[in-house]
Amino acid sequence: MNKKFIIILSYIILFLNSNLLSNERDKILKIGLLAPLTGEYAELGNSLLYSLQLALDEINDKNVFIFPRDAGFNDKEKLNLAIRDIRSQGIKIVIGPISYDDFDEVKKYNDLIFISPSNISPEFTNNVISVGISLESQLKALKNFISKQGKKKTVIMYPNNRYSKFIEKKINILDLKNIKIYKYNPNPEVLTGEIEKLTNYAQRKRNLELRKKMFEDKDDEQSIKQLERLEQLYTLGEINFDSVIIIDFGNNLKSVLTSLVYTDVDPNKVLLTTVNQWFDESIFYENTIKTIYYPSINLKQFRKYNNNYFKKFSSYPSEITILTYDALGLIYYAWRKNGKITSINDFSFKGKIKGKIGTFSLEDRQVTQDLDIYKTENNKFTKF
Repeated sequence: MNKKFIIILSYIILFLNSNLLSNERDKILKIGLLAPLTGEYAELGNSLLYSLQLALDEINDKNVFIFPRDAGFNDKEKLNLAIRDIRSQGIKIVIGPISYDDFDEVKKYNDLIFISPSNISPEFTNNVISVGISLESQLKALKNFISKQGKKKTVIMYPNNRYSKFIEKKINILDLKNIKIYKYNPNPEVLTGEIEKLTNYAQRKRNLELRKKMFEDKDDEQSIKQLERLEQLYTLGEINFDSVIIIDFGNNLKSVLTSLVYTDVDPNKVLLTTVNQWFDESIFYENTIKTIYYPSINLKQFRKYNNNYFKKFSSYPSEITILTYDALGLIYYAWRKNGKITSINDFSFKGKIKGKIGTFSLEDRQVTQDLDIYKTENNKFTKF
């Protein structure tokens, strides 16, 4: 009988669990780290290293060692030198690379296993496991959320850029129902015009002007009140969708939200959602739309991790470092559970795992995160 269970990645508890410690005290777990420790992205690379130091403190196992190597950022020569150096130390498991652009390089080293914070693909790919928050997990969470809100006409919006085909592939895999796909030009000078077409803005403006003319030459009380009401509107007529998923972030996301406001999309009627958010408070102050929903990791655990990091290093971490923190816990658990790590299949566990990001699973060689839905409201993030 396959009974679902929760594996708690509480490393101290694991350390005290005699079943996991049996016959392992004399063994050493050596883990490589590929990160940009110098150059333009050195701050990120060192933040990744610090996150592993924080995880090591919690594991409290003197048999676990981290071997950091400077792999640069999208630097094939540095990357290969770092991997060869790691391999020469007898290391078989590596955290990194941080960019999926390096995946083709690391796949050449099929005697090593790489755990990457990238979110490019939830499936185990050759010798790489991507533990980043996948688009699949985010879209699944939004699909369930939108359905529970009773919305039945969803538009998925995404930019026309190098990631378009990747996004389209993910949408097709999920087989989402009752959706309309809309690919937009991210250039702000073009974007608003495209969203005007999507929202039928010109026709809705004409509808309002025509309706106002019906009452302009009348002087009865009811007509005057109707005209006063119409004067408060910007458009007249419904749009043909009741929910939106915007697959974009940063300034592009803000431009899309601004264009939706300009074309008189009412957030009280249309559910606005997005992806790829890490509780960035700038979204409170730079958007004309103040309420937006998105799936994300556990906020309480995220803040706890940030605070613990700050106490130890007197600075706050890059967001993705929480993924490398959990990656170390995942490797440690696999090592204790299996006695050793010999192949990527040693990470295909039954049941769910609880890490700093929340719960996730690795069944059937696929990483799936269980994400919470948050909304931005009154300058704060609220779990919905």
